[in-house]
Amino acid sequence: MVSSKVPQVKLGSQGLVVSAQGLGCMGMSAHYGPAKPEAEMIDLIHQAIDSGITFLDTSDFYGPHTNEILIGKALKGGYREKVQIATKFGVRLMDGKPPEVCGDPDYVREACEASLKRLDIDYIDLLYAHRIDTRIPIEITMEALKKLVEEGKVKYIGLSEACAETIRRAHAVFPITAIQHEWSLWSRDLEDDIAPTCRELGIGIVPYSPLGRGFLAGGPTLVESLPEGDTRKEYPRFKNVEHNKTVFERVNEMAAKKGCTAAQLALAWVHHQGSDVVPIPGTTKLKNLKQNIEALFVKLTPAEMAELESYASSDVVKGDRHVYMQRTWLNSSTPPLSSWKGKVN
Repeated sequence: MVSSKVPQVKLGSQGLVVSAQGLGCMGMSAHYGPAKPEAEMIDLIHQAIDSGITFLDTSDFYGPHTNEILIGKALKGGYREKVQIATKFGVRLMDGKPPEVCGDPDYVREACEASLKRLDIDYIDLLYAHRIDTRIPIEITMEALKKLVEEGKVKYIGLSEACAETIRRAHAVFPITAIQHEWSLWSRDLEDDIAPTCRELGIGIVPYSPLGRGFLAGGPTLVESLPEGDTRKEYPRFKNVEHNKTVFERVNEMAAKKGCTAAQLALAWVHHQGSDVVPIPGTTKLKNLKQNIEALFVKLTPAEMAELESYASSDVVKGDRHVYMQRTWLNSSTPPLSSWKGKVN
C-alpha cells in the first residue's frame, strides 16, 4: 500500500508498544459531519492495520458510543491481536442536560465496562480520562483506574488535556503511560510545562489534531467545504480563516519545495518532536491515510523546523485552538486529596 511499513515504538516507560503513528477514528462517526458508511470505514481501518498502523484511538463520547461499536466490528476476523486500542471516558451524557466531565469512581468503572462491551473486547490497552473532573481530586479517579488495571480490564492509563500539576499527582498514584493533548504547528501550548513534565516522568505524548483539525492540510478550501453538522464551523480559528490562511499558504509553499504535501510537512513536524511522540491523525479517506503514513519518512533539518514554526507562531495565529477552552488543561487542576469528603459538592 505504501513504500514503507509503519514502525513500532515504545509509548511511555510502562511497556506499551504501539505504531509510530496512530489513527484517530472520531471523524468516522461523529463531530466532523454525518457518520461515514460503516463498511468503508471498516475497510479503511483494516488497510491502516495492514500498513502497520496498529494504534487506534476512540472514545465513548464519539457518536456517542457509535465509534466504539464501529471499532469493535472492525476488530473481528483476527484483527484484535494486531492492535492497541485506546479509548476514553469522562464526558458523561445525561438526558436533557449538557455533557458533564465526571471522574467519580463508580462512573469510571461503569464507563470502562460499557466500553468493553461496545468494543467487544476483554481488555482496553490504553484508557484515558477524556477530560479532568475539577470537582474531584485526581487521586480518587486514579485509584479507580488502578483497580481496573489490577483486574485486567485495562492495561495502561492515560490522561487527556491535563495540566502538569495534575499529571504529577496522578502519576504518584499509578504510573501514567501517555498524555493526549492537541499539538500541531499552530497548537503548541503544551511545550512550556506539559511536555517537559511528561519527559521527566517517562510519559509518552499522543498529539491529537496534529494537522490543526485538517486546516494545515486543506486551508481555506477545507473550511469552505465543511458539511452541516461539522463542529469545526464553530472553532475560533476556522472562523478567522481569512487571517489564518496565510499559515497554510506558507506551509504549502515550503511543502512544494520539498516535494511533499502541506499535510505531510505539518505532520512530519510533529513526528520530529521526539521518539516519545506518537500523533494520531484522523481521516476517513484512503488517500489521506496513505499520505499521512508517508509523512513518517519526510526528513526536516533544524533550520526547516524553525522556519515552519515561524509561520504559525502565537502572534500570527488568530483565535483559540478549541471551542471549549474551559475544558482544556488550562482549567484542569483538581482539589487537594485532603479536601475529599467522598462526594461531589
